[in-house]
Amino acid sequence: MLEIVVKTEDGRRHVRVSAAELTALVRRIGADGDRFLVVQRIPDLPDVFAQVWHESGGDHTLEYRDGSPGRHFQAQVADAAAVAGFLTDWARGPAAAGPAERVGASWSLLDMGPAAEVPEPELSDEDRRELARRVREVLAGGYADRAQLAELAEDYLVTADRRPLSRAQAAALADRLWLERVAEQASWRGETDPEKLTRAFAALEEAGITARENFTCCRSCGEAEIGAEARPGARGYVYFHTQCTDSAAAGQGLMLLYGGFDGSPATTAAVGAEVRAALTAAGLPTVWDRDPTRAIEVTPLDWRRRLVG
Repeated sequence: MLEIVVKTEDGRRHVRVSAAELTALVRRIGADGDRFLVVQRIPDLPDVFAQVWHESGGDHTLEYRDGSPGRHFQAQVADAAAVAGFLTDWARGPAAAGPAERVGASWSLLDMGPAAEVPEPELSDEDRRELARRVREVLAGGYADRAQLAELAEDYLVTADRRPLSRAQAAALADRLWLERVAEQASWRGETDPEKLTRAFAALEEAGITARENFTCCRSCGEAEIGAEARPGARGYVYFHTQCTDSAAAGQGLMLLYGGFDGSPATTAAVGAEVRAALTAAGLPTVWDRDPTRAIEVTPLDWRRRLVG
């Protein structure tokens, strides 16, 4: 799998696709409502991306940005296979051949204009610390992307008569703290506990248990919305919501909520047992007394979730 996220015009995110899947996405675009895709590496980095625009019957407009608006390049490419080949190489990191050789076309440097200067926000020391604390808290959870972090930063200190950060200031703060976390996670080695959890949830999904991470804002919303996530034939569900994520990131373990779609205590208990077994198989410790009215706790838990974006 390629360590990338592909975002398409229809709003879908395709995480860690294969080269064949990326090629299929490139060949697909062209119709109204499905004319472009944007590719980012994992973890996402500011001003590093590639993108393609294509309308049926025309060339592909292929672009990539290499770290700043002053390094934004564009080429017109007729062959979808050449576009997919370039994106595959780009996803794997710097290649030996230059991008022009890889797509058989000439690249032009696009003049994006000078980068706008972003002034420091006028915040008290207390507000500055509180804002950074909250953004880092969400970063530690590991599910937000850079845009979501910027939105959080922009709105967090807002009152009825005060909006202390502009969108640009919020984005600059979010990106600075994002890069801080990216540097921190570079020292992590091996499979982390959140990755074990994702592996356990994937196994449960395959076994007919709808499994969702960081799902909705609270238990009430989760219980109301989990049914819409189920595939045909699903027997039950397990999830944790954003407040559970915050607790896990703070070192307090993780609470998992589960149940059977038929609503019976027997099915709920059976689903709980399957969930605990999948977690155990993935190497995660659990606390649960087999009572279908009680949540399953994953504890102790070292919550180090690698950023995606």
